[in-house]
Amino acid sequence: MNIDTIAAISTPMGEGAIGIVRVSGEDAIAVADKIYKGKFPLTVLDSHTINYGHIYDPQSGETIEEVMVSVLRAPKTYTKENMIEINCHGGLVSVNRVLHLVLNQGTRLAEPGEFTKRAFLNGRIDLSQAEGVMDLIRAKTDRAMNVAMNQVEGKLSQRIQKLRQELLETVANVEVNIDYPEYDAEEMTVTILQEKGTFVQKEIERLLQTAHQGKILREGLSTVIVGRPNVGKSSLLNSLVHENKAIVTEIAGTTRDVIEEYVNVRGVPLRLLDTAGIRDTEDIVEKLGVERSRKVLNEAELVLLVLNQNEPLTDSDLELLKLTEENDSIIIVNKADLEDRIDIEYVRKLAGNRPVLATSLVRDEGVDELEEAIRDLFFEGDLDTGDMSYVSNSRHIALLHQAKQSVEEALGAVDADMPVDMIQIDITRAWELLGEVIGDSAQESLIDQLFAQFCLGK
Repeated sequence: MNIDTIAAISTPMGEGAIGIVRVSGEDAIAVADKIYKGKFPLTVLDSHTINYGHIYDPQSGETIEEVMVSVLRAPKTYTKENMIEINCHGGLVSVNRVLHLVLNQGTRLAEPGEFTKRAFLNGRIDLSQAEGVMDLIRAKTDRAMNVAMNQVEGKLSQRIQKLRQELLETVANVEVNIDYPEYDAEEMTVTILQEKGTFVQKEIERLLQTAHQGKILREGLSTVIVGRPNVGKSSLLNSLVHENKAIVTEIAGTTRDVIEEYVNVRGVPLRLLDTAGIRDTEDIVEKLGVERSRKVLNEAELVLLVLNQNEPLTDSDLELLKLTEENDSIIIVNKADLEDRIDIEYVRKLAGNRPVLATSLVRDEGVDELEEAIRDLFFEGDLDTGDMSYVSNSRHIALLHQAKQSVEEALGAVDADMPVDMIQIDITRAWELLGEVIGDSAQESLIDQLFAQFCLGK
């Protein structure tokens, strides 16, 4: 681990009320003191205080900024190292000048996520908590934020640690049986293997039951709006976003490309894609849009298929109903304010188990029912994120599946009367895999890769 002093800008670049330059390392306070003028030197100030002063260039003597400087002494800091946070006026020039002065005093520019990486390496947080920090920054709904906050607070880590302890006790019993066979403890060891192995298996299954919902909350649900031209796809996008993001006209083929927008629907984050109307066309640009529409349709996790109540079903409508029958999808019969010319019973028959809803997007009717249908399709009832340890990270999900498989193989070996030292291999493997979730047994290359995904200054 590098023990040098690092610095970076921790606020978004651009104009703002305040910009923050963060410094961490053994020499952080001494470094900042070289460019600070205040009532007292930073080196004599108490920890966790914020102090008024000025930043100046020690070479020219020029005053650079009027600042408030937070002094944070180890170990009670984010990184468990000495830290300084220089609060200056927001703006590209101001914050960059302060950062350059700090770097000129012998510090180096922090790598992306290096402050959080130091918090992990110094034992303040584990790897799953560090990943929760990243999820907290990227959260797009209140519920996604609650899930991330639970992870930051260590609720998932506590459950993983408990399971690892159960497996460790199991391995210890096997070791005793191997080292002291004269005590004839094999029967007791096999009983412990079955009891603890079954307990761990069921607990991992409970965690994995939250994986699908947790992944949706973390990454958003890829949702595609499809339909023939001029059925109301762009109007639906605008209704869900509550803003006129897409051009709406009576001219068919207005949308020529895929329009992407994030939207919060009853706590469920949707990555909403409005597509070009799917039809046969000779227009080269529109044809490219239709091809892209078909591509995103194949990759969608949720499809909102829009039909026109004012027109009979066409071959294009029937093709789309067939194309989307394997997807999680909702059928929306739009333009309910116009004359009913569609065979709705036939639509319901073709829809099968898929919900069929009527809307009039020009009157903003049926949108609430659609939002409830989207929520109910993926979450039963109200989504509770207060006390639940949702597994939302793809890496965690994969490791939990592997750990579960190892435990199941160990239980299968017990049923097959395999020697306990052979069973121990699978139990130990499960213990190691769970350790990778929280970083106890993660490889250095994986740790570097994970923290490289963070933003600079975090």
